[in-house]
Amino acid sequence: MENNLKNLHFVPSYDTGVMQCKKTAEEIIAMCKVSGFYGIEGTAEEGIFNGSLEELTRIGEAFKAAGLSINTFHLPFDKPVLDDIAALYECDRTRVVERMKYWIERAVACGAHIGILHPTSRRKVNGIQCYDADFEGIDRICGQASKTIQALLKFGEQFDFKIALENMTPYTSGRLGSRNEHLKKLYEENAHPNLGFCLDTGHALMAYGKDVMSVYYTVEEHLIAFHLADNAGDRDSHLQPGKGNFPWGEFFKALNKRGFTGNVCVETPPFDIGPNYSDASWCRMFKEMNELVENSLES
Repeated sequence: MENNLKNLHFVPSYDTGVMQCKKTAEEIIAMCKVSGFYGIEGTAEEGIFNGSLEELTRIGEAFKAAGLSINTFHLPFDKPVLDDIAALYECDRTRVVERMKYWIERAVACGAHIGILHPTSRRKVNGIQCYDADFEGIDRICGQASKTIQALLKFGEQFDFKIALENMTPYTSGRLGSRNEHLKKLYEENAHPNLGFCLDTGHALMAYGKDVMSVYYTVEEHLIAFHLADNAGDRDSHLQPGKGNFPWGEFFKALNKRGFTGNVCVETPPFDIGPNYSDASWCRMFKEMNELVENSLES
């Protein structure tokens, strides 16, 4: 099979693997250069990205000067109230909008063009129940998320900044963004030239098991970002691709047929002892990712 994925640019996620090493921007640049990675995906509120606009601009310029990119940036996602774009209380949701705008400006400062956005940040952790579309009603929850998405798309137009909605882990079967019909509805209600999807392979495996590729085919026409991760199907363990049960052969063949090129985020640390992963670990991870693509297309 012809390999159309030769221009696939693997980048690691800052929040999964890189941050734990507590590296400076200069050390991350050196790690990318020695290992072969094309840059990183930035993350809100963590380490080197928790600075002023001026500091983030300098970081972006340093990456660019080194021939590296920060093309995608993960917008805030960890706080169950402050980061939930589908918040049912308007006083909460409007605060979320302002918080996301704050981080979009910082993402743009360091050179990012795409913001990864969770349809909901709530999950059943520490007694806080996730929003369940089956219980609250999909129109109600999706309507709240849509108001936030539209506000962020409007704000991002001045920077030509794109929003990539990420498919979610289930936690409960009705968690917003964990089902294909949720993703379809979110896109249809907010269709915009700068709106697309980020496919998280680990989340998809947890949500759909053996039918995992149905998530890919649901969002295929609007894919603008990826989080590649593996697991056993039971939890979001962020294993390096190829170390779990995700069907990489089918995935890369589908991506190859589509002719996708550009940055693809590997949202995992190396399959090695950490958290202070060695340069050799990162080199091996980059080499194994390229071999995974090649073997998938040859099989």
